[in-house]
Amino acid sequence: MTEKKTITFGVFELDLSAGELRKSGMRLRLQGQPLQILVLLLERAGEVVTREELRERLWPSDTFVDFDHSLNTAINKVRDTLGDSASSPRYIETLARRGYRFIAPVQRNAVIGNPVEKKVEKKEAASSLQSTGIADVIHPELGIPLPKRSIPRALFALIQIMYLAFYLAALFRLRSVQTLADSFLQSWTANALLIALIVSAGIGIPLRCYLISALAFDYQRLGETFRRLFPFVLIMDELWAVAPFLLIQKIGLGGAFAVSAALLYVPFSERTLIRMAYLTKQTRPISPDH
Repeated sequence: MTEKKTITFGVFELDLSAGELRKSGMRLRLQGQPLQILVLLLERAGEVVTREELRERLWPSDTFVDFDHSLNTAINKVRDTLGDSASSPRYIETLARRGYRFIAPVQRNAVIGNPVEKKVEKKEAASSLQSTGIADVIHPELGIPLPKRSIPRALFALIQIMYLAFYLAALFRLRSVQTLADSFLQSWTANALLIALIVSAGIGIPLRCYLISALAFDYQRLGETFRRLFPFVLIMDELWAVAPFLLIQKIGLGGAFAVSAALLYVPFSERTLIRMAYLTKQTRPISPDH
């Protein structure tokens, strides 16, 4: 019989006796100084751990090292492992020129039992979690389990690529669009539609390129930026939701109406995906037990 001391926060579990960090039962690669920093922050969760305390704990006085660079590198390694960021922290908050503070809820456990049995139970729990796709962290506003960030980011990127394809296809087939618009609209209305298409596509192309590049580089303030851009994005997307009616001769009235109805919802799904992938300080994840 052995005693195992663990610290749990969100979907993560740190085994202090084994020096292992796991996410939903799966072991993560975090060792050395980054692991020691995480242990110290967890032991003093909610308190400020100064940079000097970290220096004394990790780098003895007789050690010659570029402390600032080494500490920043170690902190960044911890954040990368946790999927955290300095600008929108969920776990580790930076206090300028002072130190760091662990801000997520922490639960300390001491489990006594057969190590082999516990290992089997952990594997079964991880397998169950992966098969159901259920996360241990709930979005405080949306009320849904938070998936891996890569999923909403990938879906959001696909939507941006879809709109880029719309813009480029319309511009490359501008003459065909004009002919089609003239066939069922008055001359001035068709010209107005063509101008609106050109202007909106000209604005939309750089907008979508910006959003795709921000996703590619994982810009941590994209959530805040998109929230400010959303009224404009909503107008753009709702305008392009009527684009399927330009294909009414090929897909029919019913098909055009169905596609337009789906496109009307897309901007709201964009907003939801961004909120899932980029949490702000006001949207801290919570445990379903709270």
